[in-house]
Amino acid sequence: MTSHSITRSLQRQAICLLVAACALATSGCTSWSQYWRNNMMVGPEYMRPPAPVESEWIDSGDAQVRSMSDVETLWWEQFNDPVLNGLVLQAYEGNLSLREAGFRVLAARAAYNITVGGFFPQAQGAVAAYDRWVLSRNVGALSALGNNSFSVWQTGFNLSWELDVWGRLRRNIESAEGKYQASVEEYDGVLVTLIADVAQRYVEYRIASKQVADLRRMAIIQQQSLELATNRFQGGVTSEIDVSQATLNLAQTEASIPGYEQQARVAANALCMLLGIPPEDLAGRLGAAEIPGSPPALEAGIPADLLRRRPDVRAAERELAAQSAQIGVAEADLYPAFSINGYLGVYANEIGQLFESDSQFGLIAPIVDWKILNYGRLLNNIRQQDAKFQGLAARYQETVLRAGREAEDGIITFLKAREATDKQRVALAAATRSVELVQIQYKEGTADFNRVFVVQKNQVEEQIRLNDNIGDVARGMIQLYRALGGGWQLRLDQLAASGQCCKPLPCVVGGECDDYIGKQPPAGFDAWCIWPEWLRGHKPR
Repeated sequence: MTSHSITRSLQRQAICLLVAACALATSGCTSWSQYWRNNMMVGPEYMRPPAPVESEWIDSGDAQVRSMSDVETLWWEQFNDPVLNGLVLQAYEGNLSLREAGFRVLAARAAYNITVGGFFPQAQGAVAAYDRWVLSRNVGALSALGNNSFSVWQTGFNLSWELDVWGRLRRNIESAEGKYQASVEEYDGVLVTLIADVAQRYVEYRIASKQVADLRRMAIIQQQSLELATNRFQGGVTSEIDVSQATLNLAQTEASIPGYEQQARVAANALCMLLGIPPEDLAGRLGAAEIPGSPPALEAGIPADLLRRRPDVRAAERELAAQSAQIGVAEADLYPAFSINGYLGVYANEIGQLFESDSQFGLIAPIVDWKILNYGRLLNNIRQQDAKFQGLAARYQETVLRAGREAEDGIITFLKAREATDKQRVALAAATRSVELVQIQYKEGTADFNRVFVVQKNQVEEQIRLNDNIGDVARGMIQLYRALGGGWQLRLDQLAASGQCCKPLPCVVGGECDDYIGKQPPAGFDAWCIWPEWLRGHKPR
């Protein structure tokens, strides 16, 4: 093959490559009409995908589940327990896991601000320099200059600015916004879990303490029965078996007490951890009280509310929005990037001449960077980002499904625990009355101690079951509100009380979250406002 034919072949290849590049630029993945509708940005405009939610709860017909009203945000206050209210506030202020999540929010906000800064000239700097030159006299061309030494003073400013023609920078900002908002939702998720954990540990402490108190009370009754059986045995009225049975009953009851004391201490230690303090004896602070009782009915809202209330659902949706913007970032690489490099400064041999008009120097250098020979890498990057988006969409929908399941679990746990508690109260009342009657019969000699042994044992077991059932009602309520995503609104209360905000529930309309501006910051952190005034009008949809 001759050099002329080779040249012609290369020319044909170059022409074909240029035509292909032009076709790519004019078609791409985004049509021109869509490009204009997207405010001159390539890539898809994000819309929240459909979520699988039911229109009502399975037990919505039960009077104990109110779905027509909104969920009680500060739900733990329904227990009417000032001690629990104080613990929740202290945990909000001192919990270290929550504080860690707060710092992750600040880091995400800083990353967002860095991305916003990339919209402006990406590189800029002021330059000042001084050079002293001494030229060789042994170079003919230089020796003719005469003066072989001179100084150069300079100062100026340079910049490099990529123009966001295709929206790559704005899509990056949109993605960073979604990640930042997801970090806020993760913080709220930690707060929801924290409040539920505090309430649960507190209820566990109250259950164990109530078991200890009731067992000690019954042990006193059984001690009296033992004394009675001992006196009757010593008087020759009964046999020693009555004493043995009375001793067995008392020993079994007293043997149960240390286990519940251990449970109370473990729950108190867990509370200390949640409060952010070293383990200490909380008995004096918590005092003696009954197991927290639940209200007659729970405000459960409707299943669709989970989309706007549960932080993990909202976090998954915001991560999905962030990934949608990354598709646009990848697509922008298909098109030519336009940049402007410039320098403006002054040069002079003497510092006194530096700012004379003849010392001015300037440079402007437009640059077009087009990755034509990408060998399919750019297209595969778009496919990769789209596949990640589809995966996150599936995860978002699964999160919604899990939220619905957990809420239904909480509802049925609460309802059945309350039903069991009502039946158990009847059982305990019958067992207590049986003890009273059989003790009278034993004193009168019309019943043997075996009946006393059985009914006292039954009374202890029924009392333990009742305390557990009452605790299950409270735990079911906690489980439900944890599943409903209630509690994070605690951080909005101070602003709402001062009239600075309307205490809004978070909302996601068409994929846009606009409830992050002016929200009450978490304890120990500054405000979480992310969109400055100059950019507020260009907020991505």
